[in-house]
Amino acid sequence: MIVSFDNVLTSDELAAIRRQLSYADWERGISAGPQARLVKKNLQIPENSDVLRDLRVIIMRALNRTPEVMSALLPFKIIPPNFNRYTVDDSHYGKHIDGTLRPLPDGSYLRTDVSATLFLSEPDEYDGGELKITDTFGEQRVKLAAGSLIAYPSGSLHEVTPVTRGERLGCYMFMQSLVRDAEKRRLLYEMDNALRRLRATQGEDQAELVQLTGTYNNLVRLWSEC
Repeated sequence: MIVSFDNVLTSDELAAIRRQLSYADWERGISAGPQARLVKKNLQIPENSDVLRDLRVIIMRALNRTPEVMSALLPFKIIPPNFNRYTVDDSHYGKHIDGTLRPLPDGSYLRTDVSATLFLSEPDEYDGGELKITDTFGEQRVKLAAGSLIAYPSGSLHEVTPVTRGERLGCYMFMQSLVRDAEKRRLLYEMDNALRRLRATQGEDQAELVQLTGTYNNLVRLWSEC
C-alpha cells in the first residue's frame, strides 16, 4: 500500500526545521547497504550533528499526533528519522530496495516493513527529484508539498530522480509495523477510516458501531506480532 498524508507538519514546524537545516553540516550519504551505495548520490546529516536530536523530536511529535498515519502504518518501532539533501551536484538515488534489517540505537534490529519520506521543500523549489516507486500497480511518481508524507512498502523498488535545478530537502524513516502483512494493514486502514466516518455522523454509542469497533480491535489483536 502506497499512501500519502498532507500537512503532517505545521507551517511553524516546517519553518523551524528548514531554519535548522540551513545551519546543519552535511556529508555524502552512506547509510545504505553495499548495493544501494553504488547508486546513492545525495547528502545527509551525520549522526553526530548537534541539530539532529531536536529535529527528530519535531518529526516524532508530528507523527504521534497524526491519527491517519498511526492508522495506516500501525508502527511498532521507528528508526530515528534522518534528513537528506539533493542538489544538482549530489542529485539522485538510483533504483534500489531498502535493506530488510536496520540497527536501532539500543543495539537491537528493526525489520523494515514501511519506508517513508517527509517532503521539506516545495515542488516549485526544484526540478526533478521525484520519488519513483514501482509496485504491483506499476510505476508511481511522487512529488508532494512541503510538510506532506508518503509511505510505501520497504520491499518496493524505488529511486529519487536527478535534481536538475534547486534543492530538495527531505526526512526519511523506516518502520516496523505491528502488522507485518501489507494487505492486512490496508484492510485495517480502510476499516478504521470507515469507523471514524461513522463515529462522526452516528456518534459513539450505537450498538452496531461498538460491535464493529470491537471486530477491528480483535483483528489487530489477531494479526499483530507483539
